[in-house]
Amino acid sequence: MFFKEFETDRLFLKNISMHDREFILEQFSNNEVNRYLFDAEPIADILGADEIINFYIQSEPRAQHRWILVRKSDGTKIGTCGFHCWNKSKGFCDIGYDLYPDYWGKGYMIEALKSICAFARNDMKVRDINACIFIENDKSIMLAEKLGFTFNGQIKDEIFRNKKYPHKILTLDCTI
Repeated sequence: MFFKEFETDRLFLKNISMHDREFILEQFSNNEVNRYLFDAEPIADILGADEIINFYIQSEPRAQHRWILVRKSDGTKIGTCGFHCWNKSKGFCDIGYDLYPDYWGKGYMIEALKSICAFARNDMKVRDINACIFIENDKSIMLAEKLGFTFNGQIKDEIFRNKKYPHKILTLDCTI
């Protein structure tokens, strides 16, 4: 399997699987988790969770992958992170991440993202990782900047519920 699992100081990053159905339902039906996600409606049932999981467990090779963040101290699943839109020939991918609100501000996500960004650089051989972040999501922008992402000057409007939501595109240059 190309997409391996990781261990950090406080986390296991396990590959998403059908065993995560209840967690995915809880995570992506939560209004705070979905506050800045303007690409789909919050999921309402277990079938919505299955749809998300099936997207990420397609046969390899694939252009997307997701890990579940599991706290080592108690085995609690606290969030997800991963890649999508991986373009092998052009050497870039997009990153996405979400964390259950009880765990915000505790350094878990930066810990997880450091691992997967190193994997993208070393194993996926990407030159750039893009993060598309809603302009009002200051904490996510600050997190990306701590990891070395910089605003590349592009704004992308996501259309959700017939309304435009401007997003900054921040890019991590993996060649330096």
